[in-house]
Amino acid sequence: MRIRRWLAAAGALALVAALLGGCSAPGGGPDGVVRLRFQSLAWQKESVDANKALVAEWNAAHPEVQVRYVQGSWSSVHDQLLTSFEGGEAPDVIHDASDDLADFAYGGYLADLRPLLSDRLKADIPAASWESVTFGADGGVYGVPFLQEPRVLMANTELLRASGVRIPTPEEPWSWEEFRTAARQLTGEGRYGVAWPLKDPVSATLNLGLSAGGRLFHRDADGKAVLRWAEGDAVVPATIRAQAETDHSASRATLGMGGSDTLPGFFGGRYAMVPLGFSYRQQIARQAPPGFAWQVLPPPAGVDGAGGPMQGVSPQTLSIARDSPYKKEAAAFVDFLLSPANMVRLARGDWMLPTGTQALADPALRTPELGWATGAALAGGLRPAPAQSVRGYPEWKDKVATPALQEFYSGAIDLAELEKRLVGEGNRVLARYQR
Repeated sequence: MRIRRWLAAAGALALVAALLGGCSAPGGGPDGVVRLRFQSLAWQKESVDANKALVAEWNAAHPEVQVRYVQGSWSSVHDQLLTSFEGGEAPDVIHDASDDLADFAYGGYLADLRPLLSDRLKADIPAASWESVTFGADGGVYGVPFLQEPRVLMANTELLRASGVRIPTPEEPWSWEEFRTAARQLTGEGRYGVAWPLKDPVSATLNLGLSAGGRLFHRDADGKAVLRWAEGDAVVPATIRAQAETDHSASRATLGMGGSDTLPGFFGGRYAMVPLGFSYRQQIARQAPPGFAWQVLPPPAGVDGAGGPMQGVSPQTLSIARDSPYKKEAAAFVDFLLSPANMVRLARGDWMLPTGTQALADPALRTPELGWATGAALAGGLRPAPAQSVRGYPEWKDKVATPALQEFYSGAIDLAELEKRLVGEGNRVLARYQR
């Protein structure tokens, strides 16, 4: 076992050396050392520790190319990056998310990675993930998608067993109608079957909508983005509305909450299930009271033509600044960070799934413990979030979709008005960005 691990490590170092051997960038500072800045958005201690450890390992093995870890923040990354790009002070290697890249890619701030990435990395990450970072008519690739987070159902095991509902599996998930029925069965005195934390309703509605055949965002023959409403687009919002308004199986109070806000009620038995991102398992594992039994269930799903449940995701990404004079060195560092073994370390640190097929096959991510196996089984059905490559999406989300969905879920408007707002007003927003 130790020999195999040594050989694997030696092979990875050889690949990095080969990538560095072709560098043609200027030779660094006065001492000849190339210095890169890597801005990370890791925030959980385990994730920060994993990132810093990998940077230290790289630096120890590559005295001629040194990387400085820079801590960024998810809450301010877009504006911070825009300022740094315009000021000519952007980090060389940039951690972000695929749904934040469009403006930077179209704005010419990011390097097209196609000539920089190793064949190993290109082959290891599935085509569906690469679609999330591909922009423009020429198909430029402006980030490496490396972590992804499906939505799952966190469920109270005791209440689930007592209800007698069928326990869904990734192979046989609940349909949306079954999910509605199950939530009713799990509802009791002082308890709701489900709590929907919809402080940010757009992402959950659109991404889960893929499972029912909804997409909302489409491309016309000329390649322009357009909003169109189909039957599948109504399934998720109509189900949530019915649970809150008709069945009373969903708490109206949680509709304006963030995910963490629902956990005390989940631990206290007030909510039997909570739809949350996969990484929330970390908070549940750390904060749940002694003896609290919980499990991870797949989300409700329709079935696509290939026979698997789908949902949209916006993977976390690593990009390289277009103005960096050390793009090849930066690409070699990215290749090191995203070797299969290191991708597993990053995924476990963030409690997410890796995009790489070799990393995803690691036994550490296939254990039933803490729901890892359930998440890994969902990976094949993950698709790029419907709108992330659309210019104008942030404005549509903030000014049109968020208030419209909040009003719909609160009962202030009906489904017809929701469609009118999302599509009618939305297409006027998109048109301004596509003249």
